Amino acid sequence: MNRDSGKMRGKRTIKGGRPQVRSALYMAAVSAARCNPALKPAYQRLRAAGKPAKLALIAIARRLLVILNAIVRDQTPWKTA
Repeated sequence: MNRDSGKMRGKRTIKGGRPQVRSALYMAAVSAARCNPALKPAYQRLRAAGKPAKLALIAIARRLLVILNAIVRDQTPWKTA
């Protein structure tokens, strides 16, 4: 959700969806950003580019969600590389 009006650009926030799923996905993203060999470099790349920590975590959460959806769609186990 953005808080824009005219030329004023407000702070963006994450809102909507199921709160339990959103919080579980966020915590999984925190863990993935620290320990997952496939997602940790992406998080570090975003931080090195000057992105805020929460923005980088949400980007990792989205990547994680895309990966999880593909796993469910293809019915295959997680592959690291």
